[in-house]
Amino acid sequence: MTHGGDHVAMQLRAQGVTSLFALCGGHISPILTGCRARGIEIVDVRDEASAVFAADAVARMTGTPGVAAVTAGPGVTNALTALQNALLAQSPLILLGGASATVLRGRGSLQDIDQLSVVRPHVKAAVSVGCVRDIQPALARAFELALEGVPGPVFIELPLDLLYPEVTVREWYGIKGGEQAAGNVVRKAIGFYLTRHANAMFRDVVDEPWQGSDEGRRWWSQLSEQAYALATEHMSKANRATLTLLASRMLRRSKMPVILVGSQAVRSPEGVGELRKALEILGAPVFLSGMARGLLGRNHPLQCRHARRNALREADVVVLCGVPCDFRLDYGNHIGHKTKVIAVNLSPEDLFRNRVPSLPVWGDPSAFLVELAGRCPKGVGRSEWASTLQQREAAREAEIDAKAKKKGALVNPVKLMRAIDTCMSEDAVIVADGGDFVATAAYILSPRGPLRWLDPGVFGTLGVGGGFALGAATVYRGKEIWLIYGDGSSAYSLAEIDTFVRKGFSVIAVIGNDARWNQIARDQVHLLDDDVGVVLRRTDYHRVAEGYGGVGLLLDTNAAIDEVLSEARALAHQGKPVVINAMLDGSDFREGSLSV
Repeated sequence: MTHGGDHVAMQLRAQGVTSLFALCGGHISPILTGCRARGIEIVDVRDEASAVFAADAVARMTGTPGVAAVTAGPGVTNALTALQNALLAQSPLILLGGASATVLRGRGSLQDIDQLSVVRPHVKAAVSVGCVRDIQPALARAFELALEGVPGPVFIELPLDLLYPEVTVREWYGIKGGEQAAGNVVRKAIGFYLTRHANAMFRDVVDEPWQGSDEGRRWWSQLSEQAYALATEHMSKANRATLTLLASRMLRRSKMPVILVGSQAVRSPEGVGELRKALEILGAPVFLSGMARGLLGRNHPLQCRHARRNALREADVVVLCGVPCDFRLDYGNHIGHKTKVIAVNLSPEDLFRNRVPSLPVWGDPSAFLVELAGRCPKGVGRSEWASTLQQREAAREAEIDAKAKKKGALVNPVKLMRAIDTCMSEDAVIVADGGDFVATAAYILSPRGPLRWLDPGVFGTLGVGGGFALGAATVYRGKEIWLIYGDGSSAYSLAEIDTFVRKGFSVIAVIGNDARWNQIARDQVHLLDDDVGVVLRRTDYHRVAEGYGGVGLLLDTNAAIDEVLSEARALAHQGKPVVINAMLDGSDFREGSLSV
């Protein structure tokens, strides 16, 4: 006899899910057993946030929703930061949350809270399933919702008594009913109610994958009618053609065009090749951000990485492809006031955020660029303008090289990043979790291809590292996974080394140990002359890793960088997770980097 957890597993299999990230709990045990019985890998983590971060990583890298499961109450609330991070990053994922039994709601049962009210602000939609027959339709619709319009997370609450076998649940109901009141009449009334309730929960259950029907979407009425006002297709083909024509005219007349490409443009892995060809046809200088990093490979002549602010201020046309004018562009002030802006975005709010574009296009950035390239077969690049930007690139790279040569008693962080960039494999994945050390990595490390760079995104969340690395390891099995940690941020998820060991994921974690929260310390100490709250210890993180079953390596001199990196790679290729505890010298590489 199947149970509710089996129905969850059936639909996850039907959706093509191969890994479920979870932290166990009695409320969700049937989900885990049901999934394992149907060949879905259970990646059991050490913190609920890591489970959601891992699902987020899978979604970003594959374009299909990742799935996590957490137990009721604190299991759900522990996941909130990761959910909000995914929402702001427009990352589609499904979170399955356990819940108190339906007949015990509001009666003081273990971990019983109003989870939907808590979760709703952090997801695209949140729904509680009320009967077993609706589990599969709810899940199927959740996958659709996560991808519709602007992608994002969806929460499905699954009460305890929907998941366990019917026989077991009826036994529980009998015990509860017999103990909660005195007198035969009251007992009979309670028994009658519980029997009817159980009959309704377990009625019309079909023990096979749900294929879809209007009747099967009864649960849909529980969702807000306005939760998904956005349609998948935002513009008619005729309107899109007109906008593409206008954009092509603006670009052809441009002498100094710049294109910015963000994560939204690469949400479909199948389309990245066509997107790259479109950018090459257009021929304009390109800046990449988020998941789009690596789209043009390592050393493409069109790609620019440095002096973006100057380029945007001087450009006469800027094309924003899935990039809003938020704090990362100084709320639109990085772009010259006379510059014409073509903005393409799935979100109407982001399309007009802080600056009204000259040409707003509400739709898919990748599709629009491909269509635009079709109208500009001879390209729009300007060799003189491109040459100017490339000269600036070369000058900045020379400055970085000079910083890397600076000698000190400990490890030069710039030199270390240069060495990592040189030695990592051509199919490596980079996970970034931290402040100053990670931001240094962002300037220096070059993703080898698209969808191989993971950072928190616009929310700036610390603690993504362990979960992101787990997600990346399930997507890119056997590939090098480099996890770049700040020493402060590493503490959030260093326990996932235990998960790496148990699951055989050979992640290489590099902890930049400068014994401080340096991203904050830079400005706090300078502006307020006080280091309160920003001082840490030179902790032996390599020994912490060994305690979790991994391999720890201490790196405390520049001379040992190449040797330690080589040893770490060799160990990883043997299937062992490695932590490099890099004792850093001070650096002025990123002075004045406060973001607000």
